[in-house]
Amino acid sequence: MAGIDKELEEYRKIMTVPDRFEEGFSWRTVVGAVFLGFVMMPASMYMGLVVGGANIGEAARWVTVILFLEIAKRSMVSLKQQELFVLYYMAGIALQSPFENLLFRQYLVCSPAAADMQMVDQFPWWVAPSREEIRMAGRTFFTWGWAGPIGMIVLGNVIGRIDHFGLGYFLYRLTSDVERLPFPMAPVGAAGAVALAESVQEKQTWRWRTFSIGTMLGLMFGAVYFAVPAITGAVFGQAVQIIPIPFIELTDKTSDVLPAVAMGLAVDLGLVIVGFVIPFWAVVGSVVAVVSMIVMNPALYKLGLLPHWTQSMNTPQTGLSNQIDFYMSWNIGIALSIAIIGFWAIFRGLRAAKTEGAMDFSKLWKKNTERGDLSIWTSLFIYLFSTFSYIAFCYFLVPGFPILFFVFYGFIYTPIVSYATARLEGMAGQAVNIPFIREAGFILASRWGHYQGIDVWFAPIPIHNYGYTTVGFRQVELTGTNLRSIIKTEIVVPLIIFPASIIFSQFIWSLAAIPSDAYPYANLYWDVNARSQLLLFSSTTGGESPFFDALKPIVIFAGLGTGTMLYIVLATFSLPTLFIYGVVQGFGHANPHGLVLQLVGALIGRYYFENRFGREKWRQYAPVLAAGYGCGVGLISAGSVAIGMISKSVSQLLY
Repeated sequence: MAGIDKELEEYRKIMTVPDRFEEGFSWRTVVGAVFLGFVMMPASMYMGLVVGGANIGEAARWVTVILFLEIAKRSMVSLKQQELFVLYYMAGIALQSPFENLLFRQYLVCSPAAADMQMVDQFPWWVAPSREEIRMAGRTFFTWGWAGPIGMIVLGNVIGRIDHFGLGYFLYRLTSDVERLPFPMAPVGAAGAVALAESVQEKQTWRWRTFSIGTMLGLMFGAVYFAVPAITGAVFGQAVQIIPIPFIELTDKTSDVLPAVAMGLAVDLGLVIVGFVIPFWAVVGSVVAVVSMIVMNPALYKLGLLPHWTQSMNTPQTGLSNQIDFYMSWNIGIALSIAIIGFWAIFRGLRAAKTEGAMDFSKLWKKNTERGDLSIWTSLFIYLFSTFSYIAFCYFLVPGFPILFFVFYGFIYTPIVSYATARLEGMAGQAVNIPFIREAGFILASRWGHYQGIDVWFAPIPIHNYGYTTVGFRQVELTGTNLRSIIKTEIVVPLIIFPASIIFSQFIWSLAAIPSDAYPYANLYWDVNARSQLLLFSSTTGGESPFFDALKPIVIFAGLGTGTMLYIVLATFSLPTLFIYGVVQGFGHANPHGLVLQLVGALIGRYYFENRFGREKWRQYAPVLAAGYGCGVGLISAGSVAIGMISKSVSQLLY
């Protein structure tokens, strides 16, 4: 395909579309949904509060799949790869616990940050009860005060599930069927399901062996990383961490040499595995971005552009301070440059395709019944229905806000940025994301005198990037799963997930206050997150806002110019596409904590495994190895979570 470099072409060949499409939804997958809702989802919620980014998330998806596969083997039942993929897909829905955010909302309303900024009484009824109601009721969601917030979440999720098959599906058909883009990152999720399906065959293939190796690596690392702290905490009342969670803090040790630089090291074998999977040049580009940050921050500090940083700050505090002083504006400029680059890539690609006669738009209207295609008219109707619904709810909840902003978000900005992302995901595994578009509209409305308050920050604004969903639809196609299976899954799973989510959100909150020492990650980051959010909210409350101190037009234009010039210079030297996007997209966003081990993984994969197995084979091995590793870590994580939750429950009952 013209315009796609060699490495992207290699990713296109990792998997091919099978000849047949089969049904993947069955009573067995329904049992899997129940297991996800009442076992894996609460485990993921708990680990998110304890270790944050190191939670079992993606790992839990593979745990579910392999567990049901082993049960099926012992029951003399064979699971098709389509059923395994549906289980994997279900896990992705289940682990996005719809009511988990209620835990953060109860803290936000009662937080010291809300009191400091005098926002305690400004939260609307459909976000959370008042501070007094929460304190009087205690740690429970089963009060009338929480009925409104819970009802709004249910309504939003119902519309969101329908919305999934709207503009995102239309863009998938456009970019995959008409433009024939390769979607280089789609096989990462699909390859694991195929590997597990092959494990039931009498002659097992390389996929199952690779998956098993990854699983053992995950089990061994997870035993040290998750199990030891969980067991020691349950037995002795104080967790022993052999490996610091979530990372080793180094900012205080390097502050003399590298002022205003957030330094640390995340010791996680999973990062090495991720380095195997992510395209090599994308990782190298991110490393360049990190080095630029390390050099840039001390210089900015000496120039007085990072005035709020002090040597006593740790990583979260340093990040927030630098964000306010400089990087909020800088990142807006960098992201705008990425958007411009993305739209230019779209224009250039469409022009080339038209010249070569490569695009056949008649495919957009033809339905592949075996694949289970929806009508394009149906998908467009869903998009219109969901967008009008969002606008109507926003107008009802925030009647004083100008409705034209909602119309602009839903019918102008969303289609443009969604198509840009869909095309770049299909071509290079990258995405367009312009920050603060929503926030800019809120601030403009406030400054023009049309609106004051913080209600609009919590409204279901019709601003989405549907381009991300195209990768998921491509994975469905690569596994030979009929799309009707996914539609049934989207209907059934929420019926199980909703009650499970509220029950376990309540249960986890009842074990201990959140945040507290019982939940280390939340205890470390939630105050910073609350202050960062409230800083934004303050921009629409009237009067002077600290948010405006963070918006510096000169810095925005500097970031825009720097990002655009970087792309032009790198493209001039014909560097790989992924390296260019890695540098430009990572510049101003990258964090050294996890990137060190990602680079180690990328180097080992590039210069050892590719030489040993061959580049094409290693490209196929890596995603399967990563899926197996996630499964192994997930098994240990789930067991560790069970020990921790049972221990806290027993302690609470005893005392």
